[in-house]
This record gives sequence, C-alpha cells and structure tokens, in this order.
Amino acid sequence: MKSIISDLHLKFAEKTWNDTFHLVRRCMEKPRDESKPCEALVRSLERLQEVFSVSSIKTMKSRLEMIAKQQGMGFHVTDATCYLTADLFYLEVVLLPGGGVEEVKVAPHGGSPVPSEGLLQLLRLKHFADFSAKLAGLFSQYNIPGDNEVKLKLFTSLQCLGKDLQQILLLPRLPNDCDAQMDVINYGRIGCVIAGKEDCPLTIQFYTSPSDVRKTPDSQIVEVDAVVQTAQVTVGVSNTTHRLQMAPLIPQPPQVDPQGCPVFLPLNEVPNETLPACFLLLLQPAIPVTVPRVNRLSQITELVIPDVDLQWAPLPKLLMRGSLGANSSGETLDEQDTIFTVSRPGVTHSYILPGDAWEAPDQIGAVMDRIPFTHPAQVPEILKLLRRQCATNTLLSSCITSQHVSSGSVGDLHFEILPQTETSFSVTFQQPNTDALAVLLVTICDSLQIKCSLFGAGQNDRSVDEYISTVMKRSMSIPVTLMTLYTKLAEITSAPLPSDHLAATETETDLSAPPSAAVTDANGALTTLSPRAAVPEDNFAVSASSCIVPVAKSEILSEINTSPAVNPYPFPGVGVLPHWMNSNGHISEMI
Repeated sequence: MKSIISDLHLKFAEKTWNDTFHLVRRCMEKPRDESKPCEALVRSLERLQEVFSVSSIKTMKSRLEMIAKQQGMGFHVTDATCYLTADLFYLEVVLLPGGGVEEVKVAPHGGSPVPSEGLLQLLRLKHFADFSAKLAGLFSQYNIPGDNEVKLKLFTSLQCLGKDLQQILLLPRLPNDCDAQMDVINYGRIGCVIAGKEDCPLTIQFYTSPSDVRKTPDSQIVEVDAVVQTAQVTVGVSNTTHRLQMAPLIPQPPQVDPQGCPVFLPLNEVPNETLPACFLLLLQPAIPVTVPRVNRLSQITELVIPDVDLQWAPLPKLLMRGSLGANSSGETLDEQDTIFTVSRPGVTHSYILPGDAWEAPDQIGAVMDRIPFTHPAQVPEILKLLRRQCATNTLLSSCITSQHVSSGSVGDLHFEILPQTETSFSVTFQQPNTDALAVLLVTICDSLQIKCSLFGAGQNDRSVDEYISTVMKRSMSIPVTLMTLYTKLAEITSAPLPSDHLAATETETDLSAPPSAAVTDANGALTTLSPRAAVPEDNFAVSASSCIVPVAKSEILSEINTSPAVNPYPFPGVGVLPHWMNSNGHISEMI
C-alpha cells in the first residue's frame, strides 16, 4: 500500500490543480450504480472548487453548477449564460470571457427577469459561500409545498397578501416617536414592511429596543445595538384546508374604520381558493411567548397553534437560554432561584428571580419561531401582541444579560423580581439609608405604554411614578431605571427636611415650587425631578425585621387591574428577599 501511494504521489506531483480538477470530474461522469453515489468524489470536488482559482468562463460555470446542485436546483448553459432553475423561479447569470460576471437576474414564475445587484456583487467579489447562502434563502422563499398547480395558486395568494400588507403600511397615522425609523417599526400598524423583491422575501420589522450602553471587563464603554425583531411572510402546509385570497382585499382607495383600522373586502367578494395551506410569519429571532398569549394568538388567527415542538418552561428560564453567555453571570442559590449580577457605572446590582414564583401558569411559555394565519387583517393584531411580549422579554432580559462577573460575587444593591399578573411584575429592594423595603410595580399596558408605581417609599408625590415610567420606556432597562430611582431616593432620604417645610406640609399650605434636580436617562435625555417626588407613605409600610410587606391591597390591585380579592403576592413560601435575611430577620449581605 505504501508503494502504491508513493507511486501515485510521483505520478501526480507535477500535475496542476486544473488537471486534478478535470480528472475528478471525469471520474464523476463515468456510468455508475445510482444506488451508490460517489460521495467521496463529490466531497473532493467541492474541496477542489474552494481552492481552485476562478479565472476562466469554464471554471466559473463549473462553480455555479456545483452551487446549484448543492441547493437542489437545475443547471443549464447556453453559450455565456448559466441558468439555475427551480419550480417557481430561475436565476440568469451572464458571464464574461475571463470568468467575470456581467449581470445576474432573477425571474419569478410568469415574471420578467429583474437584475439583482446583491447577487451580482457577491459573484464579482467571488464570495461563493455568501452567494450560496443567499441562493439558499431565495430557494426557501419560493419553496412552496404542493404540486405545480397548488404551488402557482399559493404563490399568487402570497403576492396578493403582500400587496395588502404594504397598503396597511401606507395608511396615514399620527407619529409616536421622534425617530422616524423606530416610530414605524415600534408603533406602525404593521411595523416596517420591506417589500419582497425577486431576490429576498417579504419581511416585516415590528419591534426594536433602544441601544444598550455597557461596560466591558476591561472598563471600556461600548454601545450594543438592539436586535430588530422581524417576521418573514411566507406560506406553509396545513393539515386542514383554508380559504385564501387570490386578489387584494383592501379596496382602492384604501379606507379606515372609526378605530383607525383598515377596511377589508369580504373574502367571498373577491377571488379565493380553498387550499391545504396557510400563511406563516417566520419570527427571526424566535420569541419566548407565555401561555396566555399563545392562547390569544389562537383566538386572533382562529387556528390552533401546534405545540408538538414547543418546550414549555418558566419565562425567565427561556430568556436565560438565549441570554446567558460570555456577557453574563448567574449564580444558583438553590435548585430554582438564580441571582444575576449586573454592573452599572460605579455599582453592581444583584437580581434574584424566585423559581417558585415564576412557575405560575401565566408565566410558563415556549419559544415560537412561526405563527400561522389566513387573513391580512390578523397581522396587525398578531404583531401588537408580539410587541407586548417583546417589551416584557426586553425588560426581564436586561437583568439576565449582564457583563461577566466572577462566580461568588455579590452586588452592592439587591433586588427581587416577582411576577404579579400576566402583564405586570414587581421589584422589591431596600431603600437607601434605611432598613425599610420598597416595591416598584411595573405594568406593561402595551408596547406603547409602560407604567411604574412606587410603594413603601414614604413619599407623597406621584410625579416620581410618571418620571420613572418615562425612564423605563426610554431605556427599556430595569437596571437603568432602578439606578435612577435609587439615586433619587438616596438624595431625598439623605437631605433632612427643614422645620418650616414640615409645618407647611402638615397644613398643606406650602405651594412654593421646590428646587428641581436634573437626571439623565440612558438615552442622554435631561429631565428635572422634584426632590420631594415620591408616593404616599400610608400606601405601603414596610418592616424589614418582620420580612412582611403589608400593603393597602385595593391600592396596588387597582394599579394592575385585578380584583381586590386577589392576593398581589400569591406565591406561598417565597417571602420578600428570603435569601438576604440573617437569623434576626434583618437584611444582610449575601455570602
């Protein structure tokens, strides 16, 4: 065997890559048993292609042929033009004599070829791996299930749906954000619709959070761009048949109802087909969604959301799977509770999410990557619900996603996050310069409105709630918001009130405006806040030694739109900061 290998080395030592390449091709073209494909030769050819210099029209054709076969597409050549073909589209590549590329066109079924600048540049730069990936996405876009007749009908229906979604985007509305792009994405009826071109699918950008400023382990300040949540619009097979549009459903000119929603023609008044398929929103990235919202999605779409592949778990655990990594540190206190340390400028926060509390039925969820629907009117409602879930996920992830801290470290400030309802949670913490506890109730009314209410701080000015709500909405970060709140409370509690001010407060005759303090939020916006800003003391009296948080239930329950008979802390045995109490029941540093 060694002799044979040596002879082969000598025989081909002076052969060029071009000779070797063509030898492999000749071996592949020889008749063979189709049940035994020459996989080794295919792999060899692919490896040769990767290192082979594309310097002639012949080698470029060979490279395109290999890419087409990798994607399961057909390949045809006429003179200097290559055709990569699929059932519902084809790619036309016009080559130059030296192996260069003059033009790349994409032609959908029944349509004229349209130039694709993106694909053209990838081939000109000889970025074949990126070109292959782009082609794979294009192939999946047109990979509609069914026979040829069904494929053509579904393709037509998808195009009509796309026209309706673009019409919804163009309907007039009042802006909600000074940033035009963020306004369309976060507050538009349907987000930012990126029209499906021949070389890319119809995509909707429907949620993004503010960019985050973080500190790296080497003390460098970096700005982390927020992820833009998108949904690709396509079609998929269904176990049952559904009536799908074969023409646009929005009349011309478009109209809106008194609620500002677009008016659609009845489905039976336009051409339609009953097909074994439905439309799909492919979520990128996938979104953890709680059970109540999954059920609400089923009500909106009138379709059962299949849960065969869904793995149910408490919402924080789902967020941990996507957030924990090199940028975060989580310490398990027991089998269920986890502490996360989050570094802010000059201080470190510790956040505990009690496992028992987050195992409530309303807080169980699953990661969803697709949502079926059958009508364009369902899309705005679906996206509204997903935006609300994204806002919840963003806030909780701001505690889970932290800079790396060595194991065993504890924070300077400690916070406990408990769920209250499907749409609200509370943050309990020790007030500065005192042993008393305070609770910040966060209610996510929708992605447009986040309401914060402070209890137990012994203050009497509700403007602090409005200010903290503004900070929360702008930063979409619990650590940033609590740092602002804690700093303001520290200023208030450390400054003794003058006797004349106390007397004026008792008689309620002091109407003079107090000096205001400037606070800068995460986005750099400067806001003034009265140093007396807080909430009524009798609403939430806290005794740290007893580890009980007595509260006027009707007050806090009205904040979360819940019946007064419902306990705002319904999870027995969790307590308030149970892991942070010493033997005397007082709050102490964690060991």
